[in-house]
Amino acid sequence: MTSIVVLGSTNMDLVAYVPRAPARGETVTGRAFRTVPGGKGANQAVAAARAGAEVAMIGAVGADDFGARLRTNLEHCSVDTDLLRTAEGPSGTAHIVVDDEGGNAIVVVPGANATVTSLSHGDEALIGTADTLLLQLELPLSVVTEGAATARRLGVRTVLTPAPAQRLPPELLAATDLLVPNEHEAAALTGLTDPRAAAQALLRDVPEVVVTLGAAGSLYAARGVEPVAVAAPRVRAVDTTAAGDTFVGALAVALGEGRPVPEALAWAQAAAALSVQREGASTSMPYRTEIEAAFGSLGDLEADSV
Repeated sequence: MTSIVVLGSTNMDLVAYVPRAPARGETVTGRAFRTVPGGKGANQAVAAARAGAEVAMIGAVGADDFGARLRTNLEHCSVDTDLLRTAEGPSGTAHIVVDDEGGNAIVVVPGANATVTSLSHGDEALIGTADTLLLQLELPLSVVTEGAATARRLGVRTVLTPAPAQRLPPELLAATDLLVPNEHEAAALTGLTDPRAAAQALLRDVPEVVVTLGAAGSLYAARGVEPVAVAAPRVRAVDTTAAGDTFVGALAVALGEGRPVPEALAWAQAAAALSVQREGASTSMPYRTEIEAAFGSLGDLEADSV
């Protein structure tokens, strides 16, 4: 079983479902509201655990009801929370509007996540036990960079999701093994709107890149090899909030198990396709048996050099 440590955020998602998102200054009537455990770090931890990995979480929740719920949800999903801190004040929250096409708009308020500014000795020791460290950008950049550097020093593979998109310090890029932006984040990082060109530009800083393309699938690029594109299953999306985090969690598991890159991408896309057909973030994420069944129904892999 592959071992994954996640250094990342935990948020309570406050989700409003609406026919369409409001324009600036406009009020619309929603059809439902839910509170769902989320946060990019916690989401990736749940996705990886359900996909079959042994997972531990480093981060922080607040000393509030949301914090207790967030911790309990991770534990119920078989994520080790021994090093998940409890900080004074509120937990992080994400305020999400989901429209009837499955699209979303999100405002994140960091709360307790902002208190995680450095690693403890225990955090470093835990990272050293992992095969892979998953990182995102909802914690302060100082600790994300420290986490990547620690993993590099200890020989642990680092996978970074550069979201929310922002300028990345050279030392963080230098310690990243695999960068997984979506097409919008890739454009923000490079100034290039063509995903293939953006992926090639990112290879100047990191050895491997996967650009996720939503319903169009994903694009893999690495130094010295031809890029590979893998198509995504065609499904009707209900809520795309968790698609990216489900993909990354499942991809980390597939790569950790030694699957070839095209197969790993297709396996992760099968997981993401299942998640978008359900509402919510962590609640939408599929279990390994579901992913295997969906992956098995794909037939021959559609992998093309581009």
